[in-house]
Amino acid sequence: MDPLSEVLALMKPQLYVAGGFGVPGDMAVRFPKHKGVKCYAMLAGNCWLVVEGVPEPVLIHAGDCFLLPRGLPFHLATDLALKPVLYTDVCVRLGVRSEAPGATEGSRYIAGGHFALTGGHAEMILHSLPPIVHIRRESDKAAMRWSLERMREELRDPQPGGSLIAQQLAYMMLIQALRLHLADAASTGPGWLSALSDRHMSIAIASMHNDPGYPWTLHSLAERVGMSRSVFALRFRKVVGATPMEYLARWRMLLAADRLKHSSDGLSAIAQSLGYQSESAFGKAFRRVMGCSPGQYIRSATPSCISAEWGR
Repeated sequence: MDPLSEVLALMKPQLYVAGGFGVPGDMAVRFPKHKGVKCYAMLAGNCWLVVEGVPEPVLIHAGDCFLLPRGLPFHLATDLALKPVLYTDVCVRLGVRSEAPGATEGSRYIAGGHFALTGGHAEMILHSLPPIVHIRRESDKAAMRWSLERMREELRDPQPGGSLIAQQLAYMMLIQALRLHLADAASTGPGWLSALSDRHMSIAIASMHNDPGYPWTLHSLAERVGMSRSVFALRFRKVVGATPMEYLARWRMLLAADRLKHSSDGLSAIAQSLGYQSESAFGKAFRRVMGCSPGQYIRSATPSCISAEWGR
């Protein structure tokens, strides 16, 4: 499995909500802070997207798609001077439905989905992305629109297995948006996505992912990519935003956290598989990266003890 697939697999997408709504010309619609990922496509017309903490509003044209991975509050408006109205109030006034019947019912229409990610470290990974991933090139928009149209059909005309198909379409949209973001090198800052688009750094990342228990060193990784140790170290930190050993430790602990929650493996087996010679050494590394002990992590109903940032 390639590194992007491995990282996304740890997010464990499990739930989706999808639908469509018109954006009225005489009001701005406000959406509160959310968990997971929201992904929308502008099927007709255009409107402004204003995300809290982002200095400049973004004009979304018909056919554009946008991904909101950080859960920040946002609002949609046709006029930036309008005072935003909470979306629940808009639903009552306009009768917004859970399905997306088409873009012909209004001059401005959006369809999309809200994807819940149940992996305990999903939020940590998503926060390494920019607050807005804007898909606007014609070739890119066509790929995203297909997934949204298929999801709309599954919701509008339910068939056996439709829920599973819609869930997979939602996941496909997320992956496609990340791929497109990754392909646009100018839009990616330091982080694990940037590393995957760098020929040398992607080899180092893949090596660590393929064999996380190997006793990797700065020297052995530099040899693997064919660079001097000093050049490799500087390049990796610039592209990824962390040192190679920091990245390796974080990746090992993400794998460990997933196994602690979703397997019957004991601490000793997990520790040895990830290159730690003792439970004590593993426990110290886990606490340093994740902000809590393995035992606390196992007992927690939600992974609130996670304090590390992915790829930063």
